[in-house]
Amino acid sequence: MIERIPQAPPLIKPVETTDRPLWSIMIPAYNCLEFLKDAIESVLVQDEGQFLMQIEVVDDASTDGDVEAQVKEWGKGRVRYFRQAENVGSLRNFETCLNRATGHYIHLLHGDDLVKPGFYKEIELLFEKFPSVGAAFCKNSFINKFGNELTFSGNILEHPGIIPDWLDQISLVNLCQPPAVVVKRSVYEHLGSFFGGHFGEDWEMWCRIAANYEVAYTPKCLAMYRSHANNITTRSHMSGQSVADIEKFISIIQSYLPEEKRRKIKHGAKKNFSNLFSIVAAKNFYGDKKKYLNLAYKSFLMNKNKTTIYFLTKIVLSYFAQQNPNDPKS
Repeated sequence: MIERIPQAPPLIKPVETTDRPLWSIMIPAYNCLEFLKDAIESVLVQDEGQFLMQIEVVDDASTDGDVEAQVKEWGKGRVRYFRQAENVGSLRNFETCLNRATGHYIHLLHGDDLVKPGFYKEIELLFEKFPSVGAAFCKNSFINKFGNELTFSGNILEHPGIIPDWLDQISLVNLCQPPAVVVKRSVYEHLGSFFGGHFGEDWEMWCRIAANYEVAYTPKCLAMYRSHANNITTRSHMSGQSVADIEKFISIIQSYLPEEKRRKIKHGAKKNFSNLFSIVAAKNFYGDKKKYLNLAYKSFLMNKNKTTIYFLTKIVLSYFAQQNPNDPKS
């Protein structure tokens, strides 16, 4: 039986044919049928034809409907469909996506995310202007289940260009989201696929790439990352697995850094992520009190600082006040 969470980067084999498109837009999907149409249509409005773009949905044995029929309808014959024989988990599904991709540039567009018009042209311009880079990405927005933009990622650069000292920046906290990132297939062939855990595996990949290649960026906001109750991020927060996975990846990323920077960056990363998890727990506390109390506690254990202490205290007081609604002190 195949290992669902590989403990080393899986191999991505070179493409054998020379007749290759420029782009591979690979859409990994699992039980996200309600959002998949948006993802597909956001790509098709930018379609440059089958000779330049491979577009394919890779379905991890979804159970929420007839995905193949819907892909055929929404894709209008332009979008290929591949279904895993059984559910293999997100990491193995990403690996399948990368190995099935034949283009020079690979965009892993999760089935619940989407891109804005102009995304592919803008990223292509970055690769043309900065041919030495291994990956390129743009600013992104964060949207809810209805597609409403809630917040935006911060600007890395004011103008398009290669990011200086990118490894130092990205190893402290994740500064880019999967729908915003495009990676050369040759880079995946060199470095392998995603591994190690279901939360933060993208962050580890961006750090691995940064340790080996230059990375380009544009401040144009052309990608949309969707948060909703059923995505991997939310499930990882509710189980507390996000904290365990990030601590594991922080240790792995140490080996990508110069020895003299490791201790400082490790401390900074733990503080940044623990603060992030604490804020997530506080914002979502009323959704599932026990699970987000657990997340706040694990965040505090990860790094004891003013932020984690404040939010843990706030959540604990709120939790016990609600457990005793008739207590005159509450």
